[in-house]
Amino acid sequence: MRFLQDDGWAIASYIALAILTSLFPFLIFVTALAGFFGTKRLADEAVNLILQTWPQQVAAPIASEIHSVLTQTRSGVLTIGVILAIYFSSSGVEAIRIGLNRAYGVIEMRAWWLLRLESIAYVFVGAFSLLTLALLVVFAPLIWSVLLHFAPNFEPLDRLVTFSRFSIASMVLLLALILAHKFLPAGRRTFAEMAPGILLTVGMWIAASIAFGSYLAEFARNYVTTYAGLASVMIALVFLYMIAAIFMFGGELNAAILRAKHARARPKPPAL
Repeated sequence: MRFLQDDGWAIASYIALAILTSLFPFLIFVTALAGFFGTKRLADEAVNLILQTWPQQVAAPIASEIHSVLTQTRSGVLTIGVILAIYFSSSGVEAIRIGLNRAYGVIEMRAWWLLRLESIAYVFVGAFSLLTLALLVVFAPLIWSVLLHFAPNFEPLDRLVTFSRFSIASMVLLLALILAHKFLPAGRRTFAEMAPGILLTVGMWIAASIAFGSYLAEFARNYVTTYAGLASVMIALVFLYMIAAIFMFGGELNAAILRAKHARARPKPPAL
């Protein structure tokens, strides 16, 4: 009921649109940053890490558009376009902050410019973290091939190495959820207070992704017929809308548990 009272569906729609519109500017910045370090392969691996946990039917069309963006040459990080990309990327962080503040029922007292600077800092942290993980992914096959050369008995574990890519992406997602609930909204919460909503969010995300992927496998033509060239964008937007609604619901669950806990802690009035 609090999810409905807090306009959860409307906030989820705002979060989904903000994330979709900030995804490409963020990846432009990641590409420019990777080019600054001398290689664009890191940017490709960063994209793969982001889309690793998305359903294939959603990730594939978006990935093709992303790669067409990443193939454009951008000469350095400190250009006006990339600076604007950093700013617009932070809008996705601000949308998540607004949603969590609404879910936890807290009022933001910090200055807007301070919050925007914090969101931009998260963009930098996210970009560097993705490139660091991508660097590990790039060098992992080389390290693995050297290891197999000296220890061929490890070859049956090759599937385990492939599975580790999905595990890395999942851990990044879980860590991002923890950091978002911990630092983005006003106030402070312990890990125990955040855990129920985070676990529910991850579980429902997995179930919703599987269900949505199965639905698209059967009825993807409906989107193509209805939206024509915009089908891939609409599929991604619907998927992000569903994911954002689950994210909001997880925050509302934590807030409901906290309210119940505080209600039990209040001293009861003396009986007449």
